[in-house]
Amino acid sequence: MALRRPPTKKEVRRQQAVDVVMYPIDWLEERSGLVGGVKYFLFRKVPGDISWGHTLGSAALTAFLVQAVTGVVLAMYYKPDPNSAYESIRYITDDLTLGWLVRGMHRWGASVFIILLFLHMGRVFLYGAYKYPRELNWIIGALILVLGMMEGFFGYLLPWDQTAYWATVVGVNLQATGPFVGPFLGDILRGGAEIGPETLARFYSLHMLVLPGALAGLIVLHLYLVVRLGVQSPPWSPTGAGRPQPGPPPPPRKGLVAPGARGARKR
Repeated sequence: MALRRPPTKKEVRRQQAVDVVMYPIDWLEERSGLVGGVKYFLFRKVPGDISWGHTLGSAALTAFLVQAVTGVVLAMYYKPDPNSAYESIRYITDDLTLGWLVRGMHRWGASVFIILLFLHMGRVFLYGAYKYPRELNWIIGALILVLGMMEGFFGYLLPWDQTAYWATVVGVNLQATGPFVGPFLGDILRGGAEIGPETLARFYSLHMLVLPGALAGLIVLHLYLVVRLGVQSPPWSPTGAGRPQPGPPPPPRKGLVAPGARGARKR
């Protein structure tokens, strides 16, 4: 029976450091199971024939997270009041440290988010991933796209300049010309007979609170269904077309996966 040597002081300190780091993680996992769920989400099996097109959904999620973070930073300095809104935007852009960068990321990130959503939905349609049993996930994705465009519309008024004001006038008037509920919807959006302080407050609350919360909830549900139903292979792949899988691959060369000892000679 081989005897194990006692651990060195360096190994003992390393093990103690690992125990300190793992203790809160083990405590959380034992009481909630969140760690196992996150590990399953990050390291789940996916088809071997996926491509870069499957990353469009993750790219759209990243764009949404960037919008959320930059939006929170902008909300710390923005004042949703007609007398102060434009001046607060000018302060963020010209005087605040890196404010121009944060506002630029939020402004152009909105367009990037919508473009990525369209590309992602186009990839899903092309691959036929909207069919059974993923119809519900397709509907949720369509709702995310609609809410994303609404988010951009309600945020367009917040700078309170001439372009934002008259663009909102056109958008609200278009909504008000709709049949039956159009005039009622226009009055709700305006908060009165014309666009003013009430409109700005309503647009700010919808842009900052209501729509981001709804988007976050739908995205979480969307991700849950992706994990539950799996990833769809391209229709032109053997897996997606239902063709039988080819035989096992040839065994790899030993030198690539199991190199010999350093300095050993081939015989």
